[in-house]
Amino acid sequence: MFLAPIIFAAALVLAPYFAAAFFPERTATALRRAPFTVQLIVPAFLCIPYLLVAEPAHMFRWSWFALYAVLPVAMAALLARARFADPDQRGNWRDFLVLAVLGLAVDLRWFQPAWPARLAVFNKVLLLDAGIYALFVIRGLSGAGFNLRLRLRDLGVGLREFAFYAPIAIPLGLALGFLHIHPAWPGALRAAEAYAFSFFFIAVPEELFFRGWLQNLLERRIGRPWSLLFTAALFGLAHWNKRALHFNWRYVLLAAIAGIFYGRAWRSERRVGASALTHATVDTLWGLFFQ
Repeated sequence: MFLAPIIFAAALVLAPYFAAAFFPERTATALRRAPFTVQLIVPAFLCIPYLLVAEPAHMFRWSWFALYAVLPVAMAALLARARFADPDQRGNWRDFLVLAVLGLAVDLRWFQPAWPARLAVFNKVLLLDAGIYALFVIRGLSGAGFNLRLRLRDLGVGLREFAFYAPIAIPLGLALGFLHIHPAWPGALRAAEAYAFSFFFIAVPEELFFRGWLQNLLERRIGRPWSLLFTAALFGLAHWNKRALHFNWRYVLLAAIAGIFYGRAWRSERRVGASALTHATVDTLWGLFFQ
């Protein structure tokens, strides 16, 4: 009954994501041709997918609608100011404020009550769209490497870092009781579906946030080694409440170690695609054989 609005809403949230991922220069150039005031107003339309999903489920609230209209515009306005205040892109307080709001909103599930059960993924992609627009189109942040037209080199780097991480993580995870060997091969098609979902909706958003945006900005402030370690530590802490009701220190530790190898994959070629391949490989194989 509600399938058509959900499909339309999915198309609206995925279109900006995939346009920026596969045609980054063309997308940014087209949007920057608009008058500056129009550029600031455009992300307000991210409230439309919320309306399409929430109204048929009888969950629509004007407060949530206003939030999804105002927050992306506020982010764009803040980063428009950051562009002029910090033309060298060494990281302005506005950049880190926007990243903090995005990160905490996703990690603490601030906006999840706005959505029907099993459709909260819309919130994650909407916030991703808002972040891409503010940081990529308005701020013009360079060096993020958000281009998913993958190359063989990306695959090589991604699998190399997985090969470095696995011999550390598997014995440690088993010793800590965090990993348990439960091999369950669902078939090639289901495994490919799991990998594709992990890549596009878990690995790429997280790698863009932690590596393409946060590590990228921190490199200019504190250098390559410290930015790698600091971002990896934050990535680990972002998993404190996963698979547990309380602080899950085992997950935090293994995720922080993983973050080092994801960060290495990203900075090797400064390509989100490379680190996302490492990330998706870890998530998929862990899900198939160690849960």
